[in-house]
Amino acid sequence: MSELQHKIEQALQTVYDPDFPLVDIYTLGLIYTITIQEKEKKIAIVMSFTTPVCPMADYLLESVKNAAQTVAEDYEITVETTFEPMWNPSMIRDEDLKRMFDQ
Repeated sequence: MSELQHKIEQALQTVYDPDFPLVDIYTLGLIYTITIQEKEKKIAIVMSFTTPVCPMADYLLESVKNAAQTVAEDYEITVETTFEPMWNPSMIRDEDLKRMFDQ
């Protein structure tokens, strides 16, 4: 994993879904992929929501983009949504969840 990838993942751990205020969206498993194109200075993030009718979708999309931008200022960042596969609680990252509650 690149240093930039790691920094983006850490930045995304500061974004919370209002429906799950104790667990960040990265730990929830809502971030599916982060693709970094170094030469083109582009980052594409693919994410989902806990429900397709998420009333906070626009807020979360903007929050993800802003969080990534804080560590990748010179990059063009796009955030796309998908529901393939549909998010479910089994996608929560156990190791990250344990880390959060062990602190």
